[in-house]
Amino acid sequence: MSGPTEDIRQKVALSCQILAMEGLVDDILGHVSARIADRDEMWIRCRSPEEQGLRYTTVDAIRRVDFDGKGSDLEGRYRVPNELPIHGEIFKQRPAVGCVIHAHPKEALICGITGLEFRPIFGAFNIQAMRMALDGIPIFERSYLVNRAELAAPLIEAMGEKNICVMKGHGITVTGNSIEEATVRALNFNTLARATLQVAHTGRKAADITPEDIDRLPDLGSTFNDLWVWRYYAKKLQEEDSLLSRP
Repeated sequence: MSGPTEDIRQKVALSCQILAMEGLVDDILGHVSARIADRDEMWIRCRSPEEQGLRYTTVDAIRRVDFDGKGSDLEGRYRVPNELPIHGEIFKQRPAVGCVIHAHPKEALICGITGLEFRPIFGAFNIQAMRMALDGIPIFERSYLVNRAELAAPLIEAMGEKNICVMKGHGITVTGNSIEEATVRALNFNTLARATLQVAHTGRKAADITPEDIDRLPDLGSTFNDLWVWRYYAKKLQEEDSLLSRP
């Protein structure tokens, strides 16, 4: 079967692989979902008895379920993530969201539990990450497993209309209009978190870039910021897999 819906399914699998390749998720932890247009359903990364981890996600692991995690596509052998409510409840409450990512990047974890502030300490180096710092990164102060709808509600409240939230002592939740946008957004935030942590390690305080410099930073558009970057990581993944398959 092929078509737009199956293309989305394949992109969810690819997003999982890219996030694992770049260290935002470890082993079997973390998940990606994408809304199915005009349906109260989503594609979401599930687990089966053949589970091998996010880096080795296959399309078969991406299953179609409703926002409560129910559906015949599970075939009695696939299990939705324990924290499915992160995805389903966001999709229910934010109709414009097309993709949800829950990941566990180490730098964001350390920044969150030590209270490091995400500030615009660089500019043209990564404009998208700098704008995240300018907009402010919500912090969800609880560290529990979000495995029920009522436990997702405080997270969604803390996140508001923002597209990224640091879950203290836990990980991050990222949203986007598309899989490409959400994936690249997660990667850009990881750059911001890594720089924030590395600067803290120096023992010195970095100054924010000036308003004048911020005003000179352009909006490069979604093609530059999302699609081309997504293609780069997809190509990088393809080349890494090719090297791994060599005898």
